[in-house]
Amino acid sequence: MNYNISEIKKYLKNILSIASPSGFTEEIIDYLKKELDNLKVSYQVTNKGALLVTLPGENHTNKRVFSAHVDTLGAMVKTIKSSGCLSITPLGGFMMNSIEGENCLIKTLNGKTYSGTIQTIKPSVHISGDDARNLKRIDENMEIILDEKVFSKEDTKSLGIEVGDFVCFDARTVFTNSGFVKSRHLDDKASVAILLYTIKYIKENSIKLPYTTCFYISNYEEVGHGASSSIPSNTKEFISVDMGAPGLDQNSSEYAVCICAKDSSGPYDLSLRKKLVDLCVKNNIDYKIDIYPHYGSDASAALRAGWDLKTGLIGTGVFSSHGYERTHMDGITATLDLIIKYCQTE
Repeated sequence: MNYNISEIKKYLKNILSIASPSGFTEEIIDYLKKELDNLKVSYQVTNKGALLVTLPGENHTNKRVFSAHVDTLGAMVKTIKSSGCLSITPLGGFMMNSIEGENCLIKTLNGKTYSGTIQTIKPSVHISGDDARNLKRIDENMEIILDEKVFSKEDTKSLGIEVGDFVCFDARTVFTNSGFVKSRHLDDKASVAILLYTIKYIKENSIKLPYTTCFYISNYEEVGHGASSSIPSNTKEFISVDMGAPGLDQNSSEYAVCICAKDSSGPYDLSLRKKLVDLCVKNNIDYKIDIYPHYGSDASAALRAGWDLKTGLIGTGVFSSHGYERTHMDGITATLDLIIKYCQTE
């Protein structure tokens, strides 16, 4: 199908450029609202800040929902140290070594933004030698060095920085000529860009939908309760568009749409998975089926909350998930193709 790859990249670049750790997602939701306004698509914002788009179909009773989450990994200020440096507490599950040496922004409650760098408490081998090399990378051994002349707790507090302020990691987004996308937070902003483009494509091509189809952009997935509420009534099928996880002993690929058979929450619906696989086979869409033992999704949250749904999980393969991540436009377009084909399937 003829997709506008430049448009997909534009959406993805814009979305990745807006910091949105769990709990700090108003700005990114506002961006999505503006794009939906440009498309003249109606939407609603849920009480806890998620975004819900509904595209009417011929069958209004049995609804389909595609979800993606716009919240990312991040941190919060845990304490202000006597040195003026900041200790942090993580938002979401990541390895502390994956953020060592990363630039970051601190967003204060009064709207100010300060920059800094995340380091260990022993960042120099010239000073600490093997102690620096062998230091365990855990919360209490990490700190933020502010890009401000601060020498005490009082100096830092005078800037307006307080416990509970959000810490946003530098995304460092790169698009290569060979089709790769390297960035933090491809989980799950690649999927958000895909769903935004899906809405645009359906709207601009006047595609008739056999079922009313909703697009749920959740904002608390990384902390476990993203799609636990506000799912449209009469939803029968809920497909979480998140990511595949290529790596050691995995079947997933950056160049394909990955279909999850089972994750830490258990198996996804077999009949729904079969539909997805059959569509890939019928339409020559590159796909991989995989199992992720240390993974959960918005669909998992919905099931745990008691929703009676058939659930599925798909997404482009994202290498080095929850670190500095990478995917390929082939995987993004394969995921997009499967979603658009599924939207049109009886």
